[in-house]
Amino acid sequence: MMEQVLIKAREVASKVVVEAGQAALSAFDRSVQVTEKDEFGDVVTEADHAAESIILKQLSKSFPDHAIISEESGHNDVKSDWTWQVDPLDGTNNFAIGLPVFSSSITLIHKNQPVLGVIYEPVIDRLYVADTLAGASCNGQTMQVQKRQNPNRFTIAWIQGHAVRNEAKAVQLRQHLDLNCKRMLRTWAPTLCWALLAKGEIDGVVLYNSEGEDLYSGLLMVREAGALVFDFDGNEFTGIKSDTPYFIACHPENRGYFLGLVREGLGL
Repeated sequence: MMEQVLIKAREVASKVVVEAGQAALSAFDRSVQVTEKDEFGDVVTEADHAAESIILKQLSKSFPDHAIISEESGHNDVKSDWTWQVDPLDGTNNFAIGLPVFSSSITLIHKNQPVLGVIYEPVIDRLYVADTLAGASCNGQTMQVQKRQNPNRFTIAWIQGHAVRNEAKAVQLRQHLDLNCKRMLRTWAPTLCWALLAKGEIDGVVLYNSEGEDLYSGLLMVREAGALVFDFDGNEFTGIKSDTPYFIACHPENRGYFLGLVREGLGL
């Protein structure tokens, strides 16, 4: 049963995420209505709603007994062991200012375990797919995290939630990472940070208090590509919990280095 659901889900989600991403791309770098949706400056555009509508329509049709949580529309009020999480346009702030760094993301969760993640980067037509049956791939090519030898040459990505803003601990850690790595990326499109790690292009991701519908597609992506995901106390990710997420992801052999670096940056 599990395998059958996953196979169908992968097929449906892979197709609809591309359709949604292409719809967003068709509106990119044109005059679009931008609305601030919270006190932290997060925004929503017409493209978010258009892409979301495409995804929700197909998921509801294909899996009517599954729960769906989408960034703009919320929960569909269905109770199920299966839950879809949808971020129709990850990187909306980038999209709104004409920066071509954004994606569409869909995750399927079964009993608090992410089992399928699809991410589509429409600007360069990259489809990332990860599930617990077939591993992680980009446009059909297997992805694998890489281990480099020199920590001073590491490139990492920093992801923080909108509510963090200039929280003192976050600023302190961010500066510490910036000073101790070759580069620290802040893309404001978290799914693409996870994808870079899964592809072996960067060496780690540090996530500071960032919960949302874009989180678990990327987290599953890097795990299926061979990365280790653990919290700031060193506890490995074992399933979705209610706790605020603080995660580190990297090649398993770099666990000690990254954990030490983060804890040092936090003064622990």
